[in-house]
Amino acid sequence: MRVITIFTILLFCFKISPGQQNSNYAYSVQKEIVSEKGAVVSAHTLASKAGLKMLEMGGNAVDAAIATQLALAVVYPGAGNIGGGGFMVAHLANGKNISLDYREKAPATASRDMYLDKNGDPQMDRSQYGHLAAGVPGTIAGLFASLKYAKLSFKKLIEPAIDLAENGFVISENQAASFNNARENFIKYNTSTPAFVKSNPWKAGDTLIQKDLAGTLKRIRDLGKKGFYQGKTAELIVAEMAKGGGIISLADLKNYEAKWRPVIDFSYKKNYRIITMPLPSSGGIILQQMLKMIEYRNIGAMKFQSPESVNLMTEVERRAFADRANFLGDPDFVHVPVKTLTDETYLKQRMLDFVPGKAGSSDSTKAGPIPESTETTHLSVIDSQGNMVSVTTTLNGSYGSKTVVSGGGFLLNNEMDDFSVKPGVPNMYGAVGNEKNAIAPDKRMLSSMTPTIVLKNDKPFLVAGTPGGTTIPTSVFQTIVNIIDFDMTPSDAVNKPKFHHQWLPDQVTLEKGFDENTKQALVAMGYKVNTISQIGRVEVILVKQKNNHKIFTSVADHRGDDDAQGF
Repeated sequence: MRVITIFTILLFCFKISPGQQNSNYAYSVQKEIVSEKGAVVSAHTLASKAGLKMLEMGGNAVDAAIATQLALAVVYPGAGNIGGGGFMVAHLANGKNISLDYREKAPATASRDMYLDKNGDPQMDRSQYGHLAAGVPGTIAGLFASLKYAKLSFKKLIEPAIDLAENGFVISENQAASFNNARENFIKYNTSTPAFVKSNPWKAGDTLIQKDLAGTLKRIRDLGKKGFYQGKTAELIVAEMAKGGGIISLADLKNYEAKWRPVIDFSYKKNYRIITMPLPSSGGIILQQMLKMIEYRNIGAMKFQSPESVNLMTEVERRAFADRANFLGDPDFVHVPVKTLTDETYLKQRMLDFVPGKAGSSDSTKAGPIPESTETTHLSVIDSQGNMVSVTTTLNGSYGSKTVVSGGGFLLNNEMDDFSVKPGVPNMYGAVGNEKNAIAPDKRMLSSMTPTIVLKNDKPFLVAGTPGGTTIPTSVFQTIVNIIDFDMTPSDAVNKPKFHHQWLPDQVTLEKGFDENTKQALVAMGYKVNTISQIGRVEVILVKQKNNHKIFTSVADHRGDDDAQGF
């Protein structure tokens, strides 16, 4: 194993009381590592270490992914969760490709216009904050469904999370600032004081202990899936709903099931296969559309973030998101013309009106002519056998609905906002939709999550994904193009500034540090541009063969406390 760079964000040493583990109180953030036996990249050092521990104990990549997700629910509560949902894409050592949908769904008493007032106007605060914003959580069901491909017992996989919740861990400067910024909302949208609120402002080095969450995790450890969806924890969720006007019922929880779905699997260039997530995640379809729209245009010759390449990539992003708004929804409820949307002839037709060097317009560029018939977190894992796992999981907004289940210690999602509350009205990420993504009982809301695996010559090559709401598909798209077409190092592919277009609003969003000359060229082409501090937090593992050995280069995004572990 060779460590390339270690970026120490925090290294705290405290007197540790009996039962507390030193690693919870003294750790550093590692941004890149080269290893041969296995690797885990996630949003927090302690979660990455929990996953790596499972690999070192003889577990596989699925074991590591489960342990990492459970640990993230403790150490990264802004997005890591047991009260939210997510998607898993995996390439197994036997060649099998799988995808698991554990997206949240609408409660059985949800209705199409539940967030509209008497005048038909949307009340977006009700879909984004508090009890009524929560969909039925899917994460725990997803973890138990994926257990069929794991090797270790669930009791082993959940141990690190229980320890972190019960004995606590020190928080970073970023986490302290995040807790402080959310303090008023935590107080406003909770019926009891959650662990994230204290009398004095949080500061780096403070210890976060979550006894109620530890109790919930122990019930899951002892009772399995029923420890969350039935019994005491379920009763705590429903009691919390009653306090704040939420509508999740005991039956909603008991009836929730994760779903195995056929992966999206397509070729790119000559030697690459992209394995990604199908609906109800829009990310996989968008990714396929974007890559296929640039495939025959020799983008590599245009160079990274040149005006030519950004112009082309922006216009394919525009077209893919126009199709998203018009055609995509939960395939269990609405017909989605996936075959046509991803057909190469259709995608070539979508680009016929592209004029190099000129900004397109979302007024004239609509969805294709088809007849009718952020806050999130990502982890990437690989093991020595060649099992690859890509998981994106979410509460939606940062800290989800801001509501913690009293006595349960975990945050509930605000995923109901990912439905189209009203056709044409943007959600919290600015995404618009129509009746395809309207609210209906037991329906799963559309997502942008894009957990992705890339094979080269049918062998492991890349595990990738990111949080970021609607910027997720475009960030994964750019990361893949950076590595395959622009021949960039994994570190540069992850950390160089990114850009984003999502059809509406009709503007190009640039990340801080984006090339100024290219920015001015885009303005001259006719684009409206704006700059923001951050787009996404990509986690990648790149696989190369050397002397009949697999070499894993793992990179954690510099934009946060993300961490790469390997051995």
